[in-house]
Amino acid sequence: MARKTKETNENENIIITEQKITDTLEVNYMPYAMSVIVSRAIPEIDGFKPSHRKLLYTMYDMGLLKGARTKSSNIVGQTMRLNPHGDAAIYETMVRLTEGNGSLLIPFIDSKGNFGKQYSRDMAYAAPRYTEAKLAPVCEEIFGDIDKNSVDFVDNFDASTKEPVLLPTTFPNILVNPNQGIAVGMASSFCSFNLVEICEAATAFMSNPDCDISDYIKGPDFPGGGELIYNPEEMNAIYETGRGSFKVRAKYRFDKKNSCIEIYEIPYTTNVETIIDKIIQLVKGGKIRDITDVRDETDLKGLKIAIDIKRTADADMIMTKLFSLTPLCDSFSCNFNLLIDGRPKTMGIKGVLGEWVRFRMGCVKRRLKYDMDKKSAKLHLLQGLSKILLDIDKAIEIIRNTEVDAMVIPNLITGFDIDQKQAEYVAEIKLRNINKEYILNRIQEISELVDSIADLNATLSSDMKIKKLIAKELKNVAKKYGEPRRTSVISDTETETLQAEDLIEDYGIRLFLTAQNYFKKIPLTSLRTSPEQKLKDDDEIIYECECTNRADILFFSDRHNVYKLRANDVADCKASGFGEYLANILNLEEDERIIYFTSTTDYSGYMIFAFENGKAAKVNLDSYATKTNRRKLVNAYSAKSPVVGMTFSEGDRDIVLLRDTDKALLFNTELIPLNINKSSGGVQVFTMKKKSVITRMFTSDEFISDDIERLRIRKLTSSGYSLTPDESEKNNIPGQIKL
Repeated sequence: MARKTKETNENENIIITEQKITDTLEVNYMPYAMSVIVSRAIPEIDGFKPSHRKLLYTMYDMGLLKGARTKSSNIVGQTMRLNPHGDAAIYETMVRLTEGNGSLLIPFIDSKGNFGKQYSRDMAYAAPRYTEAKLAPVCEEIFGDIDKNSVDFVDNFDASTKEPVLLPTTFPNILVNPNQGIAVGMASSFCSFNLVEICEAATAFMSNPDCDISDYIKGPDFPGGGELIYNPEEMNAIYETGRGSFKVRAKYRFDKKNSCIEIYEIPYTTNVETIIDKIIQLVKGGKIRDITDVRDETDLKGLKIAIDIKRTADADMIMTKLFSLTPLCDSFSCNFNLLIDGRPKTMGIKGVLGEWVRFRMGCVKRRLKYDMDKKSAKLHLLQGLSKILLDIDKAIEIIRNTEVDAMVIPNLITGFDIDQKQAEYVAEIKLRNINKEYILNRIQEISELVDSIADLNATLSSDMKIKKLIAKELKNVAKKYGEPRRTSVISDTETETLQAEDLIEDYGIRLFLTAQNYFKKIPLTSLRTSPEQKLKDDDEIIYECECTNRADILFFSDRHNVYKLRANDVADCKASGFGEYLANILNLEEDERIIYFTSTTDYSGYMIFAFENGKAAKVNLDSYATKTNRRKLVNAYSAKSPVVGMTFSEGDRDIVLLRDTDKALLFNTELIPLNINKSSGGVQVFTMKKKSVITRMFTSDEFISDDIERLRIRKLTSSGYSLTPDESEKNNIPGQIKL
């Protein structure tokens, strides 16, 4: 595929050239993509992105490691010498590194003023002119070796100053603080681990690369605390590959006296406002009914979400539901993607530690080489000074008798057989120091320097000694800056897992079906206060039943279909409302009508069907149970003859069938064999004449008779018994009543 480009010359003649789209992307897009990956979004082995590194080094260069705090606006302005991305972006980066914001397990900036809170969406940080900051003491471990040539320096964007490529951090900061970034085509997401545990793991790894990391690292540790739900398989996958996810949930306590749940630690990935909004949404939607109020009570003492509940409610059960339905229990996805020698690479904890040890060993070697070079240079000077001890008077005489200043150094070189640096050192000694005592004291340092240089050289030539030195530094860091875990660890077997139905609020309801196919779900508490049902003109209630909000509802249609719906999926209605129109919520076929419904929680019992041809069928209700969430079942009952009536029964019961308008019989459904196939036509109950049909079906409770037992049959089939005029009148017979 090619694109056309236009080039306009001075005469405005247009020249059109063709260029492959792949070449255009490579020329125009790839530099941007690589810049975002390498210079912006992905951290390096020192644990910092470029924006972090530039900011912290600027503060170090300003003397803020030891000095007093300065205005944040001053820091932001100075940082723009290294990071020309605008003051807003720099200050936002700074905010996240502060102790006040609480985003990091080990903050790098000692802050004063309002820097917002990581756990709050709406708590904005103050402008930089109002806040002050300096480097935190832990930055001594970040910059401790930087003046000893431990890392490379490069020119800044305009070559006006130098900046470090990496910072020589003495501990694996990449694993100690959380770090997330989105680049082009890739992302990075590091959770934080406890400093003490990481230092111990790094030390053990240097001694034995095959050690079990889980023996030292209990799991991620977040600044905001919470409870880590530990799953060994998930955690080992993260340790090994650097990819995976785990769950962290909030911590709470219950104030029984005030019936109030107090949440004081939340997952790192969410915030107070999101949690409160979700809880309010659940309460308004009727999914949690025992919460009476929720509010943010966060103050200077720390985070607190207060949830008032009914005195009869179970606080632990409410929290279990909230863990399932809100971000109070949230997942953290890990993607340990970092830059190694300028290339993005995803690796597990051992891989990261291996790269950090390699990086740190390089820093330590460069530091030791720097120290050795300094001491070697000093030793060289002192060795020249020692030669003067042999004849101090000669040195004085040479200097005094030299007529030209420029010849002092050459004459000393000739007179004592020393080189130029040694001669310059001797020449710079003050006259008052040219005495035997001063010179002897300085020469005594020679043996110490020789031993020290030998030790440095031995350390430099032994990786094992360098690793021991790094381990010693790690131990000191853990001792000085280590803190107890903030995120506690619980096994996933200790957490209660709720089934789908457990999340549904359980309360009594009454269901109503009208002739015009309107459906109402009314809580029993609401029904007690206003029992009068409002209906449309010429509408009437044809069926009603009482059940719970966790029940399944089966709707039988005149097209031999069954539609399934959870009671919880239907909105609560008041008696003053018309309810839901079933054609809308069930997606009925055109002109399809619901003629009967029933509810169940366990699919026990039977459905009894009566047909015009005198047959009746008994079908187990569990024939309509499905393992999937299918909402429509076809062939729900026989289509061989029009259905006259149907009813649900928990067990066998008495049924009255009416033939035409004059004959009836009473039978118990135990006479009907159970049909395995729900669409079976059933068995003959009534003996039918030519052109006769069954017109109605009654339950024994519905049929009004002074002597209903006279209609009973003991075996199938029967021609039934004639109705008395009183029975016809009381049961609205004759007249076929349509469903």
